Amino acid sequence: MNPPVLSPEGSAEHFDADRLRRTVVAFRDAVKAHAPRINRLNVYPVPDGDTGTNMARTLDAVVAELDQAGPEIEPTCQAISHGSLMGARGNSGVILSQILRGLSGKLSAKAGSTATEFAEALSAASASAYQAVLKPIEGTILTVVREASEAAKASAASGATLGATLRAARDAGRLSLDRTPDLLPVLKDAGVVDAGGAGFMLLLDAALNIVDGDPMPRPEDSIGGDVMDEPLPAMMTMTAPDSHGEVSVADLRYEVMYFLHLEDGKIDQFKNDWGEIGDSIVVVGGDGIWNCHVHTNDIGAAIEVAIDLGGRPKQIRVTDLFEEVAERHATHDAQRAAAGLPAVTTAVVAVCSGSGLEELFAQLGVQGVVTGGQTLNPSTAELLDAVEHVNAQQVIVLPNNKNIIPVAEQLNALTSKEVRVVLTKSMPEALAALVVYDPEASVDENLAEMAEATEAMVTGEVTQSIRDTNSDAGPITVGDWIGLVRGDGIVTVNGTLEGAAILLLQHLVTDGREIVTIIEGTDAPASTTAALRTWLESERPDVQIECHKGGQPLYPYLFGVE
Repeated sequence: MNPPVLSPEGSAEHFDADRLRRTVVAFRDAVKAHAPRINRLNVYPVPDGDTGTNMARTLDAVVAELDQAGPEIEPTCQAISHGSLMGARGNSGVILSQILRGLSGKLSAKAGSTATEFAEALSAASASAYQAVLKPIEGTILTVVREASEAAKASAASGATLGATLRAARDAGRLSLDRTPDLLPVLKDAGVVDAGGAGFMLLLDAALNIVDGDPMPRPEDSIGGDVMDEPLPAMMTMTAPDSHGEVSVADLRYEVMYFLHLEDGKIDQFKNDWGEIGDSIVVVGGDGIWNCHVHTNDIGAAIEVAIDLGGRPKQIRVTDLFEEVAERHATHDAQRAAAGLPAVTTAVVAVCSGSGLEELFAQLGVQGVVTGGQTLNPSTAELLDAVEHVNAQQVIVLPNNKNIIPVAEQLNALTSKEVRVVLTKSMPEALAALVVYDPEASVDENLAEMAEATEAMVTGEVTQSIRDTNSDAGPITVGDWIGLVRGDGIVTVNGTLEGAAILLLQHLVTDGREIVTIIEGTDAPASTTAALRTWLESERPDVQIECHKGGQPLYPYLFGVE
């Protein structure tokens, strides 16, 4: 065991600025070391990011601010408070930031805090964490921090030393962590304890390491090496959820986070309004700047709530919790900007799924392509980034999916550029709009022309059923091929891809139609495409046929008929 390091006053009974700084660094290092194991044990059905990674990234931001701050207690605590607020990632990171802000807010009052004052600071940290959560739930990190702080206060009141008080807090925290499955059934069902609570315990371990020289727990000790199915010591049996004091609702798809400039007096109304559209709500901050987190199915409303109250959201981050593909949503406009985009009056940003369509969009003048579509909805932040990188102050956005339209419609309020959205719900509609796009016309002129072009087109798509159901077109069984039309839903059902596609074309290509666009997906057989051409040439000889290799997944054929 390492000997305790004395404070500048020469007393082992004061938790001063130096000890606080070294505790935070040791805490950060420990969380980083344990993060892969925490993340590998994430078994929650709706992942909310990776708890260990989010906590480690939050602490990285704190340490970075500490490196730039003066050594005295006040600038040290200010750096911890500001760094944790601005660097918080995920629910666990936001709650952790509030714990650190509550702790440092109390410790900043004195150059060196005694056992009693440290216990009070830990109590303040607990109170701050509870205050940040709209609907606190026991059995999470909130419970662990509260019960650890209660033990610390009791120990200090009995006259215990700083080290003994920290040890009492840690022991109580371990017991509290062990009990989290008894308080939260989802943890008991998974056979784990709360991840955020386990991460918080590393803070108490770090404080004891600095004050009394206690060794830090090692990741290999905590999970028995890499043998994941061996029993885990209770204290480090880390859980799946990105702990936040509320239970995630499994059917809420998106995690929305942003910084918000809003008057302090309006923040309660903001949280209540968010409560109408989502769950897992955490809002931390003060003095007009807030770090906000919610799970919701309505991304647009999550942003509008802030704007309606006169707030200014920024640095918006949206994660698709179902698909866990936020990191794979690629934006390609930045690479094109590096190569030198031409300056235009109005640029186009389009959402696109499929390498062939991406290339086709580029040929038609699209400067910003954002990967997305069915089951892969890009975030507001990704669309905004694409808008900012195109070489124009006026921008048309083609969302090409009804679920992306509400997100796209928020962009104009979030940038200094003029942004308009053509309400395209499919890739063929986007192609029709791009045919009349004029890069030298104004954004409103383009909006009118492109909207008119899309309204003149009917579109359809063919995909395969993944469940048994009923429809207006008849009963559907798993594996059937179905044809869908915008506004009409399912209009054809057939046992073969070719049969469903021909029935859909028969529905779409009515008298007076002149052009049929066929966009082939990754699973479109050449023989089926040839059969579709043959049918059109025979049954609809007056139409012009255009065929493109789109490369889109899930939908072997997309049709646009003008």
